Amino acid sequence: MNILDEQVTESQRQLLRSWRIPVRQIGHDIGRKGMKDKEILPLLLQQNRPTFFTLDDDFSKRELCHQNYSLVFMDIKKHEAATFVRRLLRHPMFDTIAKRRGFVICLSHTDIAVWTLHPEQKRYVEWIDKFKVLR
Repeated sequence: MNILDEQVTESQRQLLRSWRIPVRQIGHDIGRKGMKDKEILPLLLQQNRPTFFTLDDDFSKRELCHQNYSLVFMDIKKHEAATFVRRLLRHPMFDTIAKRRGFVICLSHTDIAVWTLHPEQKRYVEWIDKFKVLR
């Protein structure tokens, strides 16, 4: 299940749905408006294998890695959210729930930074056709 943070705009949510990407949004389809960050993680644990997409860098910390969900922090402009959600979901290294689960993923225009649970490390993946691991 793909879950969008409340900060993702309505137009970006609708764009994802027009691309047939199933999403639910905090405060709209799931949870309630104004949920605090500390309330979102327990909500994710109640869902079936969620991937949470947010523009809030509080969710970009390694210690938030958990085997039952994935967190995706998008270090981009609000109007780019749908494009980056789709790019990640189409990326061969992250195109299934099983490939994303347990990670904290940080997206930017230049690369994808990935915190892993075991071993506790950060690696980088490029936004290129070959999608090779940088380091």
